[in-house]
Amino acid sequence: MKQYEINNIRKQIENNSYVGRGIVIGKTETTGKAVSAYFIMGRSENSRNRIFELRDGEVFTRPYDETKVEDPSLIIYAAIRQHENKLVVTNGDQTDTVIEHLQKGETFEDALATRKFEPDFPNLTPRISGMIVFDKDNGDFAYKMSILKSMDAEGTACGRYCFAYESQAGLGHFIHTYQGDGNPLPTFAGEPERVAIPDSIDAFTEELWDGLNEDNKISLYVRYTDPATGKYEDRLINKNK
Repeated sequence: MKQYEINNIRKQIENNSYVGRGIVIGKTETTGKAVSAYFIMGRSENSRNRIFELRDGEVFTRPYDETKVEDPSLIIYAAIRQHENKLVVTNGDQTDTVIEHLQKGETFEDALATRKFEPDFPNLTPRISGMIVFDKDNGDFAYKMSILKSMDAEGTACGRYCFAYESQAGLGHFIHTYQGDGNPLPTFAGEPERVAIPDSIDAFTEELWDGLNEDNKISLYVRYTDPATGKYEDRLINKNK
């Protein structure tokens, strides 16, 4: 049935010139690894002037050329952070919001209830977030994904949508900010898309990076984690080198 179809990530995005920022979370086909991926794209010079930087297992965006920074408020943030057995990945400074709430014993949903879409009218870019919860005793994991988006063109109210998944071999879920290019940019709609997760981190990284539009892609980070031990391998690609 089509509702259970699992798509190749490259085929899912290669004909879409602007998917914006995207998060993929899932489970490898046979090795049981937890997969998390995050990428950014950009159309303006300010957005394109970025790279990913890895610091002690956490991922941050930072300017490629400090002299060209126009407005850092929505483009410089911690994209991936970890608290205890939870790995958080988002497309903005709500990463810190989630971590702060987790530290207080609150939930992913509690944190995101305090936030809304980005104030970049007329696009009103949605905030997308994901969190993997590792169960080291059972060597497995579950995950959540969320999107906060405007309920109208004026940005008068926010819709908050959260999806919770048990991990399933070979399956990942993909959520991104935009359906494609436009002015204003059309917001992502519907549930996170189902995508195939191969055992090879290099194969998956290549599929995702090569599928992104050559002019607009900026950076990609992919991590494969053993849920029983917490050990991981990762790949980081910056178009600006």
